[in-house]
Amino acid sequence: MTAQPAPIRRRKLAIRLTELRKAVPKSQVETASWTGLSQSTISKIENAAQPIEVKHVRLLAQCYGVNSPEVDQLLRMAAESDDRGLLVDHSDTVPDFARDYFELEAYAEELRVHEPGWVFGLFQTPAYIRAVHLDATPDASEEVLQRFVALRIARQERLKAARPLTLRVVLDEAVLHRAIGGPSVMAEQLAHLSEVAELPSVTLQVVPFSAGSHSALGAGFTVLRFEDTPTMDVVYVENLRTASYLEKPSDLDYYVQVFQETTRTALGPDDSRALLDTLRRTLWEQPEGTQA
Repeated sequence: MTAQPAPIRRRKLAIRLTELRKAVPKSQVETASWTGLSQSTISKIENAAQPIEVKHVRLLAQCYGVNSPEVDQLLRMAAESDDRGLLVDHSDTVPDFARDYFELEAYAEELRVHEPGWVFGLFQTPAYIRAVHLDATPDASEEVLQRFVALRIARQERLKAARPLTLRVVLDEAVLHRAIGGPSVMAEQLAHLSEVAELPSVTLQVVPFSAGSHSALGAGFTVLRFEDTPTMDVVYVENLRTASYLEKPSDLDYYVQVFQETTRTALGPDDSRALLDTLRRTLWEQPEGTQA
């Protein structure tokens, strides 16, 4: 049986503790001598190979001269380092290839998303979620559908948190024309997009058909950013049954550049909301007295 990878939170803390040790600088041997921990323990902590205890992080922070508020943040990270978040309640719903992504998303400070195919998951309404899943798995049971919807809705709670996730999303106009679930589902979905676009932490732009070709045409991707641990930054690219996690600095720089170019090609946030409202009225809202 393949060993389960360490939780993202533990890996993130391990990276930060390694960075702090090297910044002092101290070797693992010197750190072991100062703290009284074994070199083996320090190595396992820095490789996220074992649970990271709060008392050990407190010792390491003292050894490295870390002061508040960062020491408080490190201790909080240690207390949460083995929390797998949504995966605990939805482990049977998350595809194997997406497990790391859901942990990363739950801990990221910012997402930069280009989505050419459908509405980004954190913006989807329950009816749209059901329609997407039914298109992919027409024989899905009602129980499975409900679990799938529950997972998406749980992920969306980050948009309403005290420290909300920063989201910069670019959608292709084709997403707004694609009849997923039918007119009533699409009308509701576009109305919801207009609402979430008003959130202070959200920037939503649409690349109109009139823009023609551009550098990200047809390519969906998500750049996940971690402000306090930039070495955790990663690009997520999903296929039908697999996903890639691109971590090389050159890959990150390339996708960030492509995203920036795409935002310049897209309509601004205000014009994007105006297009959403226009398409909702002209394409999806049914005249009174008619049925979808």
